[in-house]
Amino acid sequence: MRREEGLLENIVRRSSSPWMDGSGTMSDVVISSRVRLARNLRDVEFPHRMDEKAAKTVFDKVKNAVLDVNARKAVPELTCIDLEDVSPLDRQVLVEKHLMSPQHAQPLPGRGLVTRPDERVSIMVNEEDHLRIQCLYSGLELDEAYITANGMDDLLDERLDFAYDDRTGFLTACPTNVGTGLRASVMVHLPALAIGDEVSRVLSAVNKMGLVVRGLYGEGTEGQGNVYQVSNQITLGQSEKEILENLSLIAKQVVAEEKRYRETLMKNRRSALEDRIFRAWGILTNARSMSSEEAVRLWSDVRLGVELGLIDGPDVTHINEILVIAQPNFVMRSHGRTMSSEERDIARAELLRRHLASMKS
Repeated sequence: MRREEGLLENIVRRSSSPWMDGSGTMSDVVISSRVRLARNLRDVEFPHRMDEKAAKTVFDKVKNAVLDVNARKAVPELTCIDLEDVSPLDRQVLVEKHLMSPQHAQPLPGRGLVTRPDERVSIMVNEEDHLRIQCLYSGLELDEAYITANGMDDLLDERLDFAYDDRTGFLTACPTNVGTGLRASVMVHLPALAIGDEVSRVLSAVNKMGLVVRGLYGEGTEGQGNVYQVSNQITLGQSEKEILENLSLIAKQVVAEEKRYRETLMKNRRSALEDRIFRAWGILTNARSMSSEEAVRLWSDVRLGVELGLIDGPDVTHINEILVIAQPNFVMRSHGRTMSSEERDIARAELLRRHLASMKS
């Protein structure tokens, strides 16, 4: 088996990733931090204007640059995967694991994914930009994610000629990314604010501070399981340091609001909260059929119970894996075939029962 095939197989068959291991600062509320750098090659049309030949040329240039990085042994070994060789099902699993965007899963020539065994780094080739360098860390660790992404950017910049203007900065397909090309985001879990009907108020305030709030899988998705991604909206006119500091400051304010409501619930509504959490636990551990929406909704209550110390036994890492296990394509990949919605619901419930039972052994 080729190294690319072996790495891909390992990634799509396992439900865990380092970004969900429950480590890092404020990880009881902040599930993960992501830093993404948009880069384009000089004198090459943006992906939405490229023909097939140009797209494949970009992919080959990136692949050769990655091979050279590997030869120098500067970072953990990277693997460049041609997405034309990846099944539609496996591409969707990569989306469900947050290694690439839903848009990047579309079957277009020249698209690729560069990653490494720990999944800490993933580089989308020929998505909206020629390269989107992404780094994911558990908890509120924006600085760590940026250091890794910036280091990868420097290594590739030595081998690729990036489009850069001395006045405006890095040139990107979308004007909002021009400048640093940096998009930073934090994935936050806000169940207490949801129970207290305060999520809309808090997220509205975040929007007014110049940030954007999206759902579990980014742009165009909803906040399933009370999970939201908060990110910077503008990259032009701000330094990388300013972007990261501003996002970190606002993320800490959101965390403080969520923790305050958790304390209020524990003090004033503990019996009702416990009932809600243990009902969710009972359904997850016993149900025979379950939709992905229900699974993620119940996951939110169970994760809250674990973080508050109400549910004893399971660790956050295994609880967080439910975010992947519950997704439709991961369920089908685990069973090696496509399924109807009803079949998936039955298979999902079985996977969840097995997963949660394994935590007790």
